Amino acid sequence: MTSCKPHAPATERNRGPILDVLRVHFANRLRVLEIGSGSGEHAVHFAAAMPWLCWQCSDLVENLPGIDAWLDEAALPNLPAAVALDVAGRSWPVLGFDAVFSANTLHIMAWPDVEAMFAGLPAVLEDNATVVLYGPFNYAGSFTSASNAAFDQSLRQAAPHRGIRDFEAVAALAEAVGLRLAEDLPMPANNRCLVWRRGD
Repeated sequence: MTSCKPHAPATERNRGPILDVLRVHFANRLRVLEIGSGSGEHAVHFAAAMPWLCWQCSDLVENLPGIDAWLDEAALPNLPAAVALDVAGRSWPVLGFDAVFSANTLHIMAWPDVEAMFAGLPAVLEDNATVVLYGPFNYAGSFTSASNAAFDQSLRQAAPHRGIRDFEAVAALAEAVGLRLAEDLPMPANNRCLVWRRGD
Protein backbone atom coordinates (compact mmCIF):
# COMPACT_ATOMS: atom_id res chain seq x y z
CA MET A 1 0.00 0.00 0.00
CA THR A 2 2.92 2.36 0.55
CA SER A 3 3.34 2.82 -3.21
CA CYS A 4 0.09 4.80 -3.41
CA LYS A 5 0.85 7.17 -0.55
CA PRO A 6 0.31 10.81 -1.55
CA HIS A 7 2.98 13.33 -0.62
CA ALA A 8 2.57 17.04 0.17
CA PRO A 9 6.05 18.64 0.40
CA ALA A 10 4.74 21.58 2.43
CA THR A 11 3.96 19.29 5.34
CA GLU A 12 7.66 18.59 5.86
CA ARG A 13 8.36 22.32 6.08
CA ASN A 14 5.51 23.40 8.35
CA ARG A 15 4.92 20.42 10.63
CA GLY A 16 7.62 21.42 13.12
CA PRO A 17 6.32 24.95 13.79
CA ILE A 18 2.72 23.70 13.87
CA LEU A 19 3.63 20.97 16.35
CA ASP A 20 5.18 23.58 18.65
CA VAL A 21 1.77 25.31 18.78
CA LEU A 22 -0.23 22.11 19.18
CA ARG A 23 1.95 20.85 22.04
CA VAL A 24 0.83 23.91 24.02
CA HIS A 25 -2.83 24.12 23.04
CA PHE A 26 -3.55 20.38 22.84
CA ALA A 27 -1.58 19.48 25.98
CA ASN A 28 -4.75 18.67 27.90
CA ARG A 29 -6.89 17.55 24.98
CA LEU A 30 -7.90 13.92 24.35
CA ARG A 31 -9.73 13.60 21.04
CA VAL A 32 -8.90 15.67 17.94
CA LEU A 33 -10.87 15.88 14.70
CA GLU A 34 -8.66 16.94 11.80
CA ILE A 35 -10.78 18.49 9.05
CA GLY A 36 -9.27 18.07 5.59
CA SER A 37 -6.41 15.70 6.41
CA GLY A 38 -5.09 15.91 2.84
CA SER A 39 -2.26 13.43 2.38
CA GLY A 40 -2.39 12.21 5.99
CA GLU A 41 1.24 13.16 6.67
CA HIS A 42 0.41 15.79 9.28
CA ALA A 43 -1.72 13.29 11.17
CA VAL A 44 1.04 10.70 11.35
CA HIS A 45 3.60 13.24 12.53
CA PHE A 46 1.36 14.84 15.16
CA ALA A 47 -0.11 11.58 16.47
CA ALA A 48 3.37 10.12 16.91
CA ALA A 49 4.57 13.23 18.75
CA MET A 50 1.46 13.51 20.97
CA PRO A 51 0.53 9.95 21.93
CA TRP A 52 -2.02 11.10 24.52
CA LEU A 53 -4.28 12.30 21.68
CA CYS A 54 -6.67 10.22 19.64
CA TRP A 55 -6.20 11.88 16.23
CA GLN A 56 -9.21 11.38 13.95
CA CYS A 57 -8.50 12.16 10.29
CA SER A 58 -11.29 13.20 7.95
CA ASP A 59 -11.59 14.32 4.34
CA LEU A 60 -13.68 13.90 1.23
CA VAL A 61 -14.29 10.25 0.48
CA GLU A 62 -12.08 10.24 -2.60
CA ASN A 63 -9.07 11.24 -0.49
CA LEU A 64 -9.44 8.53 2.16
CA PRO A 65 -7.42 5.76 0.44
CA GLY A 66 -4.31 7.94 0.30
CA ILE A 67 -4.70 9.02 3.92
CA ASP A 68 -5.23 5.46 5.09
CA ALA A 69 -2.08 4.37 3.24
CA TRP A 70 -0.08 6.62 5.57
CA LEU A 71 -2.08 5.56 8.62
CA ASP A 72 -1.72 1.87 7.87
CA GLU A 73 2.04 2.19 7.49
CA ALA A 74 2.36 4.17 10.75
CA ALA A 75 0.17 1.69 12.67
CA LEU A 76 -0.17 4.06 15.62
CA PRO A 77 -2.69 3.08 18.33
CA ASN A 78 -3.99 6.66 18.59
CA LEU A 79 -4.60 7.04 14.85
CA PRO A 80 -7.86 5.35 13.77
CA ALA A 81 -8.92 4.97 10.15
CA ALA A 82 -9.92 8.19 8.42
CA VAL A 83 -13.61 9.02 8.13
CA ALA A 84 -15.48 10.70 5.28
CA LEU A 85 -16.41 14.31 5.95
CA ASP A 86 -17.92 16.77 3.51
CA VAL A 87 -18.40 19.90 5.61
CA ALA A 88 -21.30 20.99 3.42
CA GLY A 89 -23.05 17.64 3.77
CA ARG A 90 -24.50 15.55 6.58
CA SER A 91 -21.60 13.20 7.19
CA TRP A 92 -20.14 14.83 10.31
CA PRO A 93 -18.85 12.29 12.87
CA VAL A 94 -21.25 11.57 15.72
CA LEU A 95 -18.53 11.47 18.39
CA GLY A 96 -17.67 14.50 20.49
CA PHE A 97 -14.23 16.11 20.19
CA ASP A 98 -12.42 18.42 22.57
CA ALA A 99 -10.15 19.70 19.77
CA VAL A 100 -10.30 20.42 16.05
CA PHE A 101 -7.36 21.05 13.73
CA SER A 102 -7.31 22.06 10.09
CA ALA A 103 -4.38 23.16 7.93
CA ASN A 104 -4.43 24.89 4.56
CA THR A 105 -8.09 24.18 3.92
CA LEU A 106 -10.00 27.46 4.06
CA HIS A 107 -8.37 28.88 0.93
CA ILE A 108 -9.18 25.67 -0.96
CA MET A 109 -12.83 25.49 0.05
CA ALA A 110 -15.47 27.67 -1.52
CA TRP A 111 -16.63 30.35 0.92
CA PRO A 112 -20.06 28.71 1.45
CA ASP A 113 -18.19 25.57 2.51
CA VAL A 114 -16.12 27.60 4.99
CA GLU A 115 -19.40 28.91 6.41
CA ALA A 116 -20.77 25.35 6.52
CA MET A 117 -17.67 24.11 8.33
CA PHE A 118 -18.08 26.60 11.16
CA ALA A 119 -21.84 26.01 11.30
CA GLY A 120 -21.19 22.29 11.72
CA LEU A 121 -18.66 22.60 14.53
CA PRO A 122 -21.05 23.00 17.49
CA ALA A 123 -22.54 19.55 16.86
CA VAL A 124 -19.16 17.81 17.31
CA LEU A 125 -17.39 20.09 19.83
CA GLU A 126 -17.39 19.50 23.55
CA ASP A 127 -18.02 22.47 25.82
CA ASN A 128 -14.34 23.22 26.48
CA ALA A 129 -13.04 22.48 22.97
CA THR A 130 -10.04 24.11 21.30
CA VAL A 131 -9.96 24.83 17.55
CA VAL A 132 -6.68 25.49 15.70
CA LEU A 133 -6.56 26.63 12.07
CA TYR A 134 -3.32 26.99 10.12
CA GLY A 135 -2.80 28.81 6.84
CA PRO A 136 -2.50 32.22 5.18
CA PHE A 137 -4.97 35.00 6.01
CA ASN A 138 -5.54 38.56 4.90
CA TYR A 139 -6.00 41.36 7.43
CA ALA A 140 -8.15 44.45 6.85
CA GLY A 141 -8.65 43.25 3.29
CA SER A 142 -4.93 43.29 2.48
CA PHE A 143 -2.34 40.63 1.78
CA THR A 144 0.39 40.31 4.38
CA SER A 145 3.11 39.72 1.79
CA ALA A 146 3.81 39.78 -1.93
CA SER A 147 4.17 36.00 -1.88
CA ASN A 148 0.67 35.63 -0.42
CA ALA A 149 -0.71 37.91 -3.12
CA ALA A 150 0.92 35.75 -5.78
CA PHE A 151 -0.36 32.60 -4.09
CA ASP A 152 -3.90 33.99 -4.03
CA GLN A 153 -3.69 34.75 -7.74
CA SER A 154 -2.54 31.21 -8.49
CA LEU A 155 -5.38 29.79 -6.39
CA ARG A 156 -8.02 31.81 -8.23
CA GLN A 157 -6.55 30.95 -11.63
CA ALA A 158 -6.77 27.26 -10.76
CA ALA A 159 -10.34 27.55 -9.41
CA PRO A 160 -12.30 30.82 -9.08
CA HIS A 161 -13.90 29.78 -5.77
CA ARG A 162 -10.51 29.56 -4.05
CA GLY A 163 -8.55 32.33 -2.38
CA ILE A 164 -6.92 33.51 0.83
CA ARG A 165 -9.64 34.40 3.33
CA ASP A 166 -9.99 37.57 5.38
CA PHE A 167 -9.23 37.02 9.04
CA GLU A 168 -12.11 39.28 10.10
CA ALA A 169 -14.67 37.26 8.11
CA VAL A 170 -13.38 33.97 9.50
CA ALA A 171 -13.33 35.35 13.04
CA ALA A 172 -16.95 36.45 12.67
CA LEU A 173 -17.95 32.89 11.75
CA ALA A 174 -16.09 31.55 14.77
CA GLU A 175 -17.67 34.04 17.14
CA ALA A 176 -21.13 33.23 15.78
CA VAL A 177 -20.78 29.62 16.97
CA GLY A 178 -19.44 30.49 20.40
CA LEU A 179 -15.69 30.40 19.82
CA ARG A 180 -13.44 33.08 21.28
CA LEU A 181 -10.03 33.88 19.84
CA ALA A 182 -7.26 32.85 22.23
CA GLU A 183 -4.21 33.45 20.04
CA ASP A 184 -3.28 34.61 16.54
CA LEU A 185 0.25 33.37 16.05
CA PRO A 186 2.68 34.26 13.23
CA MET A 187 4.12 31.23 11.46
CA PRO A 188 6.84 30.74 8.83
CA ALA A 189 6.18 31.59 5.17
CA ASN A 190 3.57 34.26 6.02
CA ASN A 191 1.10 31.82 7.56
CA ARG A 192 -0.79 32.03 10.85
CA CYS A 193 -2.09 29.71 13.54
CA LEU A 194 -5.46 30.86 14.81
CA VAL A 195 -6.49 29.34 18.13
CA TRP A 196 -10.07 29.49 19.39
CA ARG A 197 -11.64 28.15 22.55
CA ARG A 198 -15.21 27.25 23.31
CA GLY A 199 -16.70 28.15 26.65
CA ASP A 200 -15.04 30.20 29.41
